[in-house]
Amino acid sequence: MTLKPSQGFVSLSFCLGAFSTQLAANPEIDFHGEIQVDQRNFLQTEKTELEGAVNRIQNSLMLETEWLWQNDGHIINFKPFLRIDSHDSERTHADIRELQWLHYWQDYEISVGIGRVFWGVTESTHLVDVINQTDAVEGLDGEDKLGQPMLRFKMVKDWGTLDSYILPYFRERTFAGRDSRLSLPFDVDDNARYESSRREHHLDYAFRYSNSIETWDFALSYFNGTNREPEFIPQQNSVVPFYAQMQQIGLELQNVSGDWLWKLEARYRDSIRNEFASTTGVEYTQVGVFDTVYDLGWIAEYSYDNHDVALNQNDMFIGWRLALNDANGSEILFGISQDLGKSEQAIKLEASGRLEERWKWQIEGWAFSTNNDESPLYTLKSDDFIACSISYFF
Repeated sequence: MTLKPSQGFVSLSFCLGAFSTQLAANPEIDFHGEIQVDQRNFLQTEKTELEGAVNRIQNSLMLETEWLWQNDGHIINFKPFLRIDSHDSERTHADIRELQWLHYWQDYEISVGIGRVFWGVTESTHLVDVINQTDAVEGLDGEDKLGQPMLRFKMVKDWGTLDSYILPYFRERTFAGRDSRLSLPFDVDDNARYESSRREHHLDYAFRYSNSIETWDFALSYFNGTNREPEFIPQQNSVVPFYAQMQQIGLELQNVSGDWLWKLEARYRDSIRNEFASTTGVEYTQVGVFDTVYDLGWIAEYSYDNHDVALNQNDMFIGWRLALNDANGSEILFGISQDLGKSEQAIKLEASGRLEERWKWQIEGWAFSTNNDESPLYTLKSDDFIACSISYFF
């Protein structure tokens, strides 16, 4: 087993030691974490034509802990992460999700170190979420992120909230191993190429303004730096990731009207090509459906992308979220994403709940269908799976 240590963190980590001296002698200290045992059960024996990728069961162990020091407006947060996988050496990895010093006073907040930031409002895609790199070996929905070195300054005023980011180091995307399940149909070269001569040390920056007016929540964002989504350059026996420079303008819009929730995400990117993408949708919640304590949410979202090979180029997502409102917090989400121009679809299932105060169960399922060998889903068409996990919190 070989662990891949996180890169590029030393230059920022020293700040934590310097700023920590400002904490009082008796700060509030909290420690907690999660241990998870996970098993993926693949429904097909083989993954397309790849030799060796025939394992039906993939087991893994995950450990994530968090240390939190807090006193007098100062916070130091440390959240390391580790996963050990039974089949995929690339999925066996360690990362520092968060390691940062934060100080707040009056209407201001500043943080230095490694952090995670989420932008977005829609369910099926997260178009504007651009600060952190995707940890692609963790899941298929793109919600797992690598820690990002950053300097963040935040102002909370009557006229809205303004976040400013300086991002001095770039994290390359993780990929599953060539002979594992849920992998690309080719080897990915570790020697990535960059448009910037400074490579991963290009200085990126971003801004985000957000506000609420009556029932409307909205945000405008701007990013200038290295594109987190790589292009692939074909080689003789592999592909090389290429990370271009880009500028992105993003919009998030959300409105709550009774039991209705209206959502919009849109972005414009100026990079190798000019791209426009948007996801718009609605969620309606039936409270006490069928004369029970259950709440049933109906979700419908449409995604458009003018990039020819985008995953959500012309797709409709329909989903249902059932909250049982029981003492265990049980929830079930079922959704279908259908390409309106092609005969391909992706189906997902998520369910979770507590067993006891410190135990939680989760079920995740994915199924894929396409006959288009140019579709991003084509490499996954033999990788339908159901994953079950048990977590212990301490």
